[in-house]
Order: sequence, then C-alpha cells, then structure tokens
Amino acid sequence: MELTFYKYQGTGNDFVMIDNRTKTFPKNNTDIIAKLCHRNFGVGADGLILLENDDTTDFRMVYYNADGNESTMCGNGGRCIVAFANKLGVINQKTTFTAIDGLHFAEFDNNIVKLQMIDVETVDLHEGYAFANTGSPHHVELVENIDKFDVFTNGRNIRNSVYGKAGSNINFVEQTNTDSFRVRTYERGVEDETLACGTGVTAVALAMHKLEKTKNNSVALQVEGGELSVTFDVNESGYNNIHLIGPATFVFKGTITI
Repeated sequence: MELTFYKYQGTGNDFVMIDNRTKTFPKNNTDIIAKLCHRNFGVGADGLILLENDDTTDFRMVYYNADGNESTMCGNGGRCIVAFANKLGVINQKTTFTAIDGLHFAEFDNNIVKLQMIDVETVDLHEGYAFANTGSPHHVELVENIDKFDVFTNGRNIRNSVYGKAGSNINFVEQTNTDSFRVRTYERGVEDETLACGTGVTAVALAMHKLEKTKNNSVALQVEGGELSVTFDVNESGYNNIHLIGPATFVFKGTITI
C-alpha cells in the first residue's frame, strides 16, 4: 500500500500527518504506526496524527504516540492538525474539531495557531512538584541550571517510579522572568525528551500560577524548539479559557510504501 503523508512541526515537536477521511489507513496496526514514526527506518516523528471526518465538527483528530499506541491529547499536535486542515481546504481561519479529550476551538493565522485547551479544575500540589491533567497527565517540577539537567534519566525515573505503567509526562522548569519559564519535557510514549510539548507547557503555566511563581495570566514558555505562550482565566471553578499559542509549520509531503 502506498501512503501519502505530510510532515508538520510545532516548535520542534514533529508529526506524520495523514488525511484519513477515506478511512483507508490501517489505524489498528501499531507496528506500522511505530515504523512510520521511527527516525531510522521510517519517516521519523514524535507522533502520528490522522485527520478524519466528524459528524458534528469540522474534523476529528486521532493521535498516536511514536510507540504506535493511541494516546491522550497532544497540544502541539492539535495546533499542527489545524494548520494541516487549512492546507487541505477543510477549514479557513477558524475551526471546531473533536479530539480524544473533547471539543477544541482554534484560529489559524499566518502559521500561528491559537488552540483552546480543555478547562482544568485542579492543579494538585505535592512536596517538590505539581500535577495537572491538561488533556494529558503532567508532572511539573522546578529545577536549577536546566540547560545541564539530565532530563532523560530523571524524567524516565519519575515516569516509572511515581506513575507506574500508565506513566505521566515529566516537565522540568526554570523561571527566567516574572512571566516566563524554560521548560524541558520527557514524554511518555516517545520515552525520551522532545523539543516541545504543548499540553506540557500548558500544565507548567497553570502550575506556576498556582504556586504563585507568576501572577500573570499570560505566560511565555521557552522550549528546546522555540517559544510558546499560554493564556488563561482563573475563577472559583479553576482555570478556563486556556489557549496554547505558537507556530505550526509544514515541512514536506511524501509517499511511502507500507
């Protein structure tokens, strides 16, 4: 079977994107998905995303980690699929789409995507770290000298020892200003550090506000692949009107035999 794919990246978080509106992609074959994401034997990506028809919104997003398993929400993937839908002519500048965690609204303008994330009722504070589910589970921990921090070893240890088989994404954070932070993330499913994580920086922004490290409701997040921003409102029910904002870039289109 010859497969047409598109490669997108959002601040270095890269994805194989496939138009599956005809329902021809073998979506239950984890081996094929993992092979396509493999950086030596396939296209290479942090994850694979299918764009499918949806009965009530513009399209449906189906996201797979690089290990081939369907996973929870991916924020940068969500931004990239909005850019992809625009390229396919499925949407113009504004859209509503369905993902595994529910409805999302987004705006696309000159390769910048503003994606509304799910509301977050609670940010749990523990000794030495915070935890929030922003569509995917995220551990958030402040560290010093983040540039030299061993993200892979420490992230893997926390992912397995604290969160077990189900795992969690692990974010390490260093404050750089009153409303800006450096973030490095170990992602489950990829089982390595990635250049960016959208749900991760969202969790970091909320956690830093909850910890009173910032009083602003617009936070700049510097990741290995560039810069993202997160805006939000706060009320008695938690955090809402949360938006993840940053670039989503088309890299190339190709075909591969699977």
